[in-house]
Amino acid sequence: MHRDLPADLKIIRHPRATRFRLRLDRRDGRPVLTLPPGVSERSGLAFVRQHLDWLDARRAARPQAQPFVDGMRFPLGDGTLRVVHRPASRGAPKRGEDDTLVVGGAAEHLNRRVVDWLRAEATRRLKERVRLHAAAIGETVARVRVADQSSRWGSCSGRRVLSFNWRLVFAPATVLDYVAAHEVAHLKEMNHGPAFHRWLARLHPDPHGAGRWLDANGATLRRYGLPTAASMAGSSSYSASGR
Repeated sequence: MHRDLPADLKIIRHPRATRFRLRLDRRDGRPVLTLPPGVSERSGLAFVRQHLDWLDARRAARPQAQPFVDGMRFPLGDGTLRVVHRPASRGAPKRGEDDTLVVGGAAEHLNRRVVDWLRAEATRRLKERVRLHAAAIGETVARVRVADQSSRWGSCSGRRVLSFNWRLVFAPATVLDYVAAHEVAHLKEMNHGPAFHRWLARLHPDPHGAGRWLDANGATLRRYGLPTAASMAGSSSYSASGR
């Protein structure tokens, strides 16, 4: 039986690609087909048709997105918060009693307002940890950037800009601290060699344990605040040589 191609399939052509690559975008969950130079789109679509069952399986394996709604409880560091929607409230969301986050305004803006608050909270926590770690090893940081990265939890540029995924705010404090320490250690060593790991060990008591936790639970963290089922587990892709 002939099956239709996914309506949301995105096709890109990469100049350095050497084979077809089929994957699900981490951010919005749509299938993405990468084509090598000189390979026809028709060949690429045939490749997708051959792997429709694989796509179905990967989509089914994704954790379901969880937009923020009234009454929802979500992790925040080592604790949890519960969303309390009070439409008549004015101003930015604020911490209330009994581990609540009080959010005002219309219901259709609730998810965005919670996400904005969490991004600001993540920025505050990450900047604090970066400052302490950088001081501990005598380094300086040009800027700390917190964004909605689609694949990385953190990165360090040659210009000493450290970037982080805001969804680290949901992780246990030691895991957020591990990612901050990891990127600060890159200020000493822009690689993952033995010297880098010695610096990281000076900054964090259990980098291996924290890293394993993030590998096991990272996909779950990515689902919070998504308005649709657009999160996925792992970095799923299927590739093959293109002709």
